Amino acid sequence: MEKIAIIMGKMHSGGKKNLVMEYYRNIDKNEIQFDFLCDTDSNAIPKEEIEKLGGTVYEITPYQNIFKNIKDIKRICKKNQYKIVHGYNGTMNLFAMFAGWNVGVPFRINESISMSHSADRKTILKKILKPFSRCFSTHYMANGESCGRWQFGDTLYAQGKIAIFKTVIDTQKNRYDEYVRKQCRKQLKLERNLVIGHIGRLTEQKNTLFIIDIFAEIYRRNQNARLLLIGDGNLREAMLSKIKSLNIENAVLYLGRREDIQQFYNAMDCFLLPSLYEGLPVVGVEAETCGLPVFFSTEVPKESGVCEELSHFLDLKKPVEEWAEEILMKTQANLSQRRSYENEVKAAGFDSKTEANKLLQYYKDLLRSRKDEKHQLRE
Repeated sequence: MEKIAIIMGKMHSGGKKNLVMEYYRNIDKNEIQFDFLCDTDSNAIPKEEIEKLGGTVYEITPYQNIFKNIKDIKRICKKNQYKIVHGYNGTMNLFAMFAGWNVGVPFRINESISMSHSADRKTILKKILKPFSRCFSTHYMANGESCGRWQFGDTLYAQGKIAIFKTVIDTQKNRYDEYVRKQCRKQLKLERNLVIGHIGRLTEQKNTLFIIDIFAEIYRRNQNARLLLIGDGNLREAMLSKIKSLNIENAVLYLGRREDIQQFYNAMDCFLLPSLYEGLPVVGVEAETCGLPVFFSTEVPKESGVCEELSHFLDLKKPVEEWAEEILMKTQANLSQRRSYENEVKAAGFDSKTEANKLLQYYKDLLRSRKDEKHQLRE
């Protein structure tokens, strides 16, 4: 059994955590085991689950203190003699790849799972690091073509040097369930309402305040509409203030940060994701699996539209009136034919069990190549 260092950076609730944990839950741990290196200011490290599955969590200095962060990664890599370091931290992988190179880790996988947008305050740092983000890496990976091209460039992608491992979910767990829908809506007192939903970090990237504007227009047209919000982030207070100023407090149900989110997809009637940018969002795939119409911005990669009849892409330049009209029209049309899209999503290659086997083989091929190389040197 080989241990691999998984560099998480901030392990917060959301897509990155869900993506890595889905791979981890389903990979054969008799052959591969994960050690998670997470910043100490992470807010959602599933330490108990990781340790139950046989893994180890190392909490390291946050990357804001980059020299101590690198020192911590070097110390842990040297202690455990990893042969593979796999970074899930975007352009910040540069520093983890350097640390791995510095202590002689032979395989350093740099994975891109997100992009950027000029309106996001993180973009400046990403732009500075992007030209150097390939340095010290031996292998490149992305959760979709768009992310791979964005971080590593068109040339590397055209050369076939970026391995694509899709955003994965547990398709069975996320399928539509009529009983769960009724129970959840009853518990939330939403039995007779049209439920507009969003699950995600409350940040500039997710365009949180625009979601509130969209819903305010939907509510103006349909007083039976309700907004169900799940998540937390730096825009929480600004969001709550805007909800109050628009006088829609009675129509918004904010549940904060939750981990038990599958039931809420069932309770919703549609899902909003008007992000400024994304990689290939886990919540979008989960929502489509549960049969929800998903309204993406055109800044989200088209690859996110797994099920053509459920995925709708709208330009952020369009006024909220057009967003509201499209959402109400498409959502109403789907209500009478709501069903699970588990099979379609699985067939499209987003099932965690299938992709975990591919990832396992990828790791094994790397390790085998090193053994072959050593054997050739001895000869």
